[in-house]
Amino acid sequence: MALRIITGIIGIVIAAFVIQYGGAPFAGFAIFLSLLAWHEYSGAFRRAGVITTYIFGALTLVLLLCCAWLGNVEELLAVLTLSMMAIFLLTVILRGSTRPTDACVSVAGVMYIGLPFAHLIFLRFLTDEPQPGESVTTVQEIASNNATILDKLDLTKFLDFLPTLDLSLNLNVDAGCALVWVLFACTWASDTFAYFVGSAFGSHKLASSISPGKTVEGFLGSVFGTILTAIVVGTFIFGLPLVKMAVAGFVLCLAATLGDLVESVLKRFANIKDSGIFLPGHGGALDRFDSILYTAPVFYYFVILSGIA
Repeated sequence: MALRIITGIIGIVIAAFVIQYGGAPFAGFAIFLSLLAWHEYSGAFRRAGVITTYIFGALTLVLLLCCAWLGNVEELLAVLTLSMMAIFLLTVILRGSTRPTDACVSVAGVMYIGLPFAHLIFLRFLTDEPQPGESVTTVQEIASNNATILDKLDLTKFLDFLPTLDLSLNLNVDAGCALVWVLFACTWASDTFAYFVGSAFGSHKLASSISPGKTVEGFLGSVFGTILTAIVVGTFIFGLPLVKMAVAGFVLCLAATLGDLVESVLKRFANIKDSGIFLPGHGGALDRFDSILYTAPVFYYFVILSGIA
């Protein structure tokens, strides 16, 4: 337990630095994590007798995330398309394999790992990079957006009889930074509340054939905890719209749970307990970021479609 706590503290410090700083450190760390996840993914399937295009897959991930960092969506799509074609050629023709399974697993791995991390980078750099003398879009500016139906559901109008009270800390930070903090806080809250509530009150299995430890009670606790976290971090700290943050919390809870279950299926297929040993006391990168692989793209599109940014 002590090792787990120490690793967690170190991880939080590193995460805080790269999220706040943004730029090359954030993109570089995302690339580093994606390569670790790819290494663990390839190793898991190797144990099950499936051989991925390891080196080419790693190169593809680097190119994908560099395209995301530069904001080149068309180039990202081109890299993804050409890499898919190349992986099948490398597997079926050059390797002489008659099993398309290896190529299919390789393509699936590049998409499963690369695209979510690309969306994480998109989210952090959601606002345009400022030119010299210009300021970045701040969280206060995106909080004032009133473009969608969610804004029409302003529940605060029912509390007009109360004195006006601004609960936001009014942190005037980069919008992408604030949104990434909301993403990570909600994802961590989903796992944490599910674990503690499930351990204390869990009795009804959620998906016994995939993850015997998950319970319906834990999931309900996760829903409550994630919505609460979204409101506290998104609304009270960064001043983002309360209704949108509540909806975001619910959506992120669902995505985090599904992401966890998907990685559990992978580990059951490979007959392994942890995806790796990179994080002492926590397992591997896939074990820690399995939920992020689902919450990052889901939250990115929620931010776009809800009019937050």
